[in-house]
Amino acid sequence: MSAYDDRPWLAHYGGRPANLRVEFGTAMDMFDAAVAAAPDDPAVHYFDGTTTWAELDRASDALAALLVARGFRPGDRCALYVQNDPAFVTGLVATWKVGGIPAAISPMSKADEFAWFLRRYRPTALLALTDLYVEVVSPVLAADPDLAVSIVVTVSALDGRSRDDIRVFDGIERVRPHDTIDLAALIAGFGGPAPRRRPVGPGDVAVLLATSGTTGFPKGARVSHANLTFNTQTYRDWTGVRPGEPILALAPVFHVTGLVGAVTLAMLLRSPLVLTHRIHPGVIADAIRERRPVFAVAAITAYIGLADESDITPAEMAPLRLRYSGGAPVEPAVVDRLEDALGGYIHNIYGQTEATSPTHIVPPESRAPVDVETGVLSVGIPVSSTVVRVVDDDGRDLPVGEIGELVTSGPQVIGAYWDDPESTAAALAGGELRTGDIGFMDSDGWFYVVDRSTDVINASGYKIWPHEVESVLAAHPDVVASAVVGMADDYRGESAKAYVVLAPGGTATEADLVEYCRQRMSAYKYPREVELVGSLPRSATGKLLRRELRG
Repeated sequence: MSAYDDRPWLAHYGGRPANLRVEFGTAMDMFDAAVAAAPDDPAVHYFDGTTTWAELDRASDALAALLVARGFRPGDRCALYVQNDPAFVTGLVATWKVGGIPAAISPMSKADEFAWFLRRYRPTALLALTDLYVEVVSPVLAADPDLAVSIVVTVSALDGRSRDDIRVFDGIERVRPHDTIDLAALIAGFGGPAPRRRPVGPGDVAVLLATSGTTGFPKGARVSHANLTFNTQTYRDWTGVRPGEPILALAPVFHVTGLVGAVTLAMLLRSPLVLTHRIHPGVIADAIRERRPVFAVAAITAYIGLADESDITPAEMAPLRLRYSGGAPVEPAVVDRLEDALGGYIHNIYGQTEATSPTHIVPPESRAPVDVETGVLSVGIPVSSTVVRVVDDDGRDLPVGEIGELVTSGPQVIGAYWDDPESTAAALAGGELRTGDIGFMDSDGWFYVVDRSTDVINASGYKIWPHEVESVLAAHPDVVASAVVGMADDYRGESAKAYVVLAPGGTATEADLVEYCRQRMSAYKYPREVELVGSLPRSATGKLLRRELRG
């Protein structure tokens, strides 16, 4: 028995069950229950447009009927290549209705990455925004006939609303590519009947989601219906959000955080889902004022954008009482600044795509502790039915407080990657997820993530965690953001290099920042080089892409 088997985190559960009893077997069951119980209630708010649960059911029937008529079979993939638009939900549900597998593709993907997804998933159908079809899809399909997709449906970001907003719709025009099917026209002309349902079970794949791809091309996570329903209920039961309360999609819905913490959570709660096409701070601020959402989860960069790039006040933010951040580490100083600026505490939530989002959470009645030695803010405690261990390089449990790799097991952990047995064997052997994240557990059961295992810098045999250097830089008044990577060093093997974004009006020089760190860190830790940059490379979900800085 180790400390992890004892589950010391249970002391912080506040009456929540140690093991979760899941109410729904599949995500389709959750959706059907919402339609049956509240057909005329709003399911989606999109600017000034609203879609009810019954209307969403009919729209997905129209698309499902087309798929069946065009030869779509159970187990076939339908790729979803859209933004935070109502069409994403329509495509998701329609594919479930016919026993298929939705495959979410980031709309940030350009030609090479999009082609990679087509080769990996081999979708029978594709639902794409018209501008993405014209700019990316059509050229890719024309260049490589082997990537042909049988059924192509396009949708305009302008569908489902009448109020224009140039902040997100500038340059978008209504076009109908002649070689595709228009979703709006398809729905408008649908007269039924609904297609015969093709049943899915808890163990069937509910969605293919791309991993973050911070170290190269992403992998496709096979998220089952059981994974999805478990963690959707985890969000509900652990945050305290109540049925009918509006949910803000502050994270991209094609990513696990937005899918589970917004789309399927809204289904479970029979709550309106607030969508804004893109995550633009000013547009999000207006959506909060107009729709008064209660819950949101997103990378911390989304909250920073609200604080720094919108005019929303703490009073206007007040309805959003449940604010969660996940997907990227958060500095304690940033949380404090955002609490002052936005008038509410942002709680951490932590997990991976392979764990269907949350494995750890800071309960809404708690504040995350900060580790005195490392200065790291806790990512939370493991949620119900979940065990997390900290292990050494040989997979042996480490004592409390020692740094190692976090390994997770629970009903939310996927069984495999799509068509990738080597990666599955490396990361998911024995039903446990080797997260690749380095951290530790304290004696009270709180977990802390220090860095990614791939980001550790080895200087003369000593380990430097990039977060250590970034925490020191964050305390400098001229620094807005920083990222630290290893660089070749003839003497030490590797040394730390920092890329730094200065605050507007900041006057610190590169040499100033090197000296600032030298005075506050061990000799082997402080960065030998600092480079001032205008911004840091991040994924669509706000996760830092260190690989692009390494060159």
